Amino acid sequence: MNISNNMLTSIESMSARLKNQQVKSNNTTTVEQKPGISFGECMNNASVKFSKHANERLNTRNINLDDTQMERLEKGMSKAREKGMRDPLVMVDNIAFIVNIKSNTVVTAVNDVNDAVFTNIDGAVIS
Repeated sequence: MNISNNMLTSIESMSARLKNQQVKSNNTTTVEQKPGISFGECMNNASVKFSKHANERLNTRNINLDDTQMERLEKGMSKAREKGMRDPLVMVDNIAFIVNIKSNTVVTAVNDVNDAVFTNIDGAVIS
């Protein structure tokens, strides 16, 4: 079994479904070509999720995000993704978010960043 060939077919099929393009593989064919969005754009447009831990921190620290702040958080995550970051810190106003880009999830949130130390991050975005 050729794993890389199967993986490539799978990625091609996924991409074709997102784009609604006609692609022939070993056992699948999609119907017709229509303009669509790329897989990356689809991931960039995915809404932000909050982990259970992050939700608890938002509640206990009385952090409330308005629509503008959520939009800036999403924009910061998008910038981090474009730069190849995996687990960045994203600052929105005085709130620090540690996010996992792959799962599009906020891992934790901190609003008192005085003398704060952040570990296991691979970059920072101020949005």
